[in-house]
Amino acid sequence: MLLLASLLLHCLPLAMADYDICKSWVTTDEGPSWEFYACQPKAMSMKDYVTVKVEPTGITCGDPPERFCTHENPYLCSDECDASNPDLAHPPRLMFDKEDEGLATYWQSVTWSRYPSPLEANITLSWNKSIELTDDIVVTFEYGRPTIMMLEKSLDNGRTWHPYQYYAEDCMEAFNMPPRRVRDLSSTSANRVVCTEEYSRWAGSKKEKHVRFEVRDRFAIFAGPDLRNLDNLYTRLESAKGLKEFFTATDLRMKLLRPALGGTYVQRENLYKYFYAISNIEVTGRCKCNLHANLCSYKEGGLQCECEHNTTGQDCGKCKKNFRTRSWRAGSYLPLPNGSPNACAAAGSAFGRISQPKKVTVPKATATSMAPEVTITTSTPTTPTIQALTLPSTQQPTGVTASGQPVTRASGRTQGSPEWTRSSTAAPLQMGTTMPKVNTKTEATTTVAAPIVAAPAKISKLFQLKPKSPQVVPIEVFKDCECYGHSNRCSYIDFLNVVTCVSCKHNTRGQHCQHCRLGYYRNGSAELDDENVCIECNCNQIGSINDRCNETGHCECREGAAGPKCDDCLPSHYWRQGCFPNVCDDESLLCQNGGTCYQNQRCLCPSGYQGVLCDQPLCQGDEGQACDPASHAGPHLAVLLGSGLLLWLAGCLGY
Repeated sequence: MLLLASLLLHCLPLAMADYDICKSWVTTDEGPSWEFYACQPKAMSMKDYVTVKVEPTGITCGDPPERFCTHENPYLCSDECDASNPDLAHPPRLMFDKEDEGLATYWQSVTWSRYPSPLEANITLSWNKSIELTDDIVVTFEYGRPTIMMLEKSLDNGRTWHPYQYYAEDCMEAFNMPPRRVRDLSSTSANRVVCTEEYSRWAGSKKEKHVRFEVRDRFAIFAGPDLRNLDNLYTRLESAKGLKEFFTATDLRMKLLRPALGGTYVQRENLYKYFYAISNIEVTGRCKCNLHANLCSYKEGGLQCECEHNTTGQDCGKCKKNFRTRSWRAGSYLPLPNGSPNACAAAGSAFGRISQPKKVTVPKATATSMAPEVTITTSTPTTPTIQALTLPSTQQPTGVTASGQPVTRASGRTQGSPEWTRSSTAAPLQMGTTMPKVNTKTEATTTVAAPIVAAPAKISKLFQLKPKSPQVVPIEVFKDCECYGHSNRCSYIDFLNVVTCVSCKHNTRGQHCQHCRLGYYRNGSAELDDENVCIECNCNQIGSINDRCNETGHCECREGAAGPKCDDCLPSHYWRQGCFPNVCDDESLLCQNGGTCYQNQRCLCPSGYQGVLCDQPLCQGDEGQACDPASHAGPHLAVLLGSGLLLWLAGCLGY
């Protein structure tokens, strides 16, 4: 028994680190209430929900049919690819099918018959939803891995792309980057984009098939080699800027830039052995729900978070309509072990607690904006009033809280309670908006008002500060006070004779909170009343002139800088805490006399030469100073002049 107890205590932190419970119904000394936790869906194979696109058109083999051979048997070209024959076709869907044991099915490109024109292919994986990677991306190649390729990711459904990792058998030659291994990165560089040579060098097409994007090695920097210190990993994901976003994507794109060469140079006499072939792509991750959901389902052709904490949206990225008393915030892994749910709350609600029953009186003026009244007459303690909460009716034990109190989970309904509806198997139980009147004759009568549902008003009240009063009071109903939900206060500017919104929230500004603040731009996919209507520009502070951007989110870059956020350099410049003109390159600024250009920053000169472009010879003397013909000619000329002067004096004296 003691052994079993110790085993359970050992496994408890690992189970809690999963963040798989969004809320629990708990009973404490203060009474029953919901207890909310940060939560996330379980990791799963994302290839089952992916849409694949292969470019350019015609890159898939078989139309027209062609033969190919392998590097092991380069002159036995008896294999054929034919798109019209199911047994000989190699379409893109074969990268994601379930293969029988011992039989690999694969997508295949055309051969490199048009050499020296490059053989390039783009394979794009789209989910139309933000996902978070939880394990390595593994790509399995048949007949050899590419000698040059790169992996890119998108965070906006393919509108913009960012480098994720470079692969080459010679990183300096292919991408002008020094090779690095991911497992050698430090805690401050865990989200660095690197070039690796581990997956591109020829080792035989049957021996080495896999190309990886190492997620686990980056996690291991914080969680240890066996990934047991998850607390430290979750802490760093919250505290390190950009680390969580590094593992987030909506799309992935592989750019295949040069096929396997068999460990040698390209042999023009046999180009049928150069092509790409992929049998499997494994992507493991979870739906990104901003720690507001523990389930993700496939609906209407796409993944959708089953949002909790009164949030909504595909990624649970905004509060529900009547729960916007404070701005939406993503959940947090901290503090450990349950995190912070940062749940959305309705006005006037004691969120997460159940208030005692009390009679609520509503003026007749607001009667049109509230749900029907429920009258319950009973001789036993009455049902509590619930405001802006989801409440279960039947309690099922699910465990204990950290304080030792019993925890129960909600499901179903009970007799005598209002009707509760469940939108889906993963959605929380919620009170229906229409409730019948229930009258039962017994000793006591208690009136419980249903929650007030505040519908967005088309007409707002104008508020004006009186000179001798510190209070803001309504003076009249004014139709032009429309703030799109970003403010609930308006003011009248007398000398302009206009009504304007006051204290616009959600990074908005303007008379009606219809514009974005400086440093933000309009989210084209959001409505004006959406809390996420304005997106931060996130301009690179070094590469951009200021922190402002245009309506598409592109920042104004300094000279030499490039990219939507000015975080990249033009090809004619290199990055070193800013973009600087290339000192050397492989086109016009060539290093002379056998010198090599190092990262476009300087020429590495051979012995005997110096200068910016290695164009100045060194003298062979001990001091190693530059040769200067004038400096060597000086002494010889002085000797000649001195000798001539002596001869002239001797002639004058008669010698």
